[in-house]
Amino acid sequence: MLEKHTISVIGLGYVGLPLAVELAKKYPVLGFDIDTRRIEELRRHKDRTLEVESDDLAKADALEFTDNLAHLSGANIHIVTVPTPIDTHKQPDLRPLLSATHTVGKVLKKGDIVVYESTVYPGCTEEDCVPILESESGLVYNQDFFCGYSPERINPGDKVHTLSKIRKVVSGSTPETLATLNEIYSSIITAGTYCASSIKVAEASKVIENAQRDLNIAFVNELALIFEKMNIDTIEVLEAAGTKWNFLPFRPGLVGGHCIGVDPYYLTYKAESLGYNPEVILAGRRINDNMGNFIASKVIKLMIHKNCHIKGAKVLIMGITFKENCPDIRNSRVIDLIREFEEFGMLIEVFDPWADPEEVQKEYGISIIQRFGRNGVYDAVVVAVAHEAFKQVDISTCSHENTVVYDVKGLLPLSSIDARL
Repeated sequence: MLEKHTISVIGLGYVGLPLAVELAKKYPVLGFDIDTRRIEELRRHKDRTLEVESDDLAKADALEFTDNLAHLSGANIHIVTVPTPIDTHKQPDLRPLLSATHTVGKVLKKGDIVVYESTVYPGCTEEDCVPILESESGLVYNQDFFCGYSPERINPGDKVHTLSKIRKVVSGSTPETLATLNEIYSSIITAGTYCASSIKVAEASKVIENAQRDLNIAFVNELALIFEKMNIDTIEVLEAAGTKWNFLPFRPGLVGGHCIGVDPYYLTYKAESLGYNPEVILAGRRINDNMGNFIASKVIKLMIHKNCHIKGAKVLIMGITFKENCPDIRNSRVIDLIREFEEFGMLIEVFDPWADPEEVQKEYGISIIQRFGRNGVYDAVVVAVAHEAFKQVDISTCSHENTVVYDVKGLLPLSSIDARL
């Protein structure tokens, strides 16, 4: 155990908890969250995000969970890992980040370092957060306290590319701060670190990671729109093109989640504030944000061709998490598909063995069914998420001869479906 630093991790979600557990292998760590229920669960070695195993929580002797602000005063390194979502107008919602910054500012003391891992636009740390830290603490930036930015690279549900196996970008407000943070992160990241020249560079590197993925997916989604008009199977085209070594293996689909469907708006917001209109990035966002409506339209057309009545039709949506084999429902674009069906008066049921029913009800006002195939037959079945468990589901047990089966993710054999994206 390295006693040189005591580290606090503020925000114990998909990013903060794995980080706190890993750091606790080397340092005393305080895991802080304002959600008392979350703290109580973690103290019982239960992680509802399924990112950390119960045994790993039980073994983390140097990790203390707390919702008591006063406990944070014992730390000299504070790492902020709270969500940075967008609002209904697709603008950055910095409220969680700024709230966490106020929290840290109240316990900040001379010599402390505050590190941000949340995705932000370039300049946010020093332009938005530092003034709050100075105001709350009465201390002076880069004289009394220091800052760093090390973008999170957690991939929810991925048990291969885990925290320690993903190279970490590190930055600091002074050379000495960078050296300290690089030492800390290097002690837990076996894949190594990359020292950015400034906090702004590190912030920018994070926000473009997911903007790049978003644009690549937008490209194949647009291909799907084009090939649908040509009556060509998009996945067959992609598989054929993929035989070349440098063809990128992206697939069409609904683009949600807390990163890919959100981060580009942080970059475009900052660009627009500087008087630049980011055409390519926003074009990609428009394509991806409209895929739910396109899929719903395609399913309805297939139902009409099979002489199914649309109003009152019973539809099963398989999956509501934003990605496969993961319980994360944040910014799931499956909801776009559901809402579009509801506009046509269709009756929707959702089945997802990964999603927490209570969270789904709270976030989307939807009651998910607990077991597959117990509620009669459906007029349409849409496989919206590629959960591995869905490969074992026998859709024929809840369908009739005119049921439309649409596979958004290309999970099922062609022989068992009517169409796929």
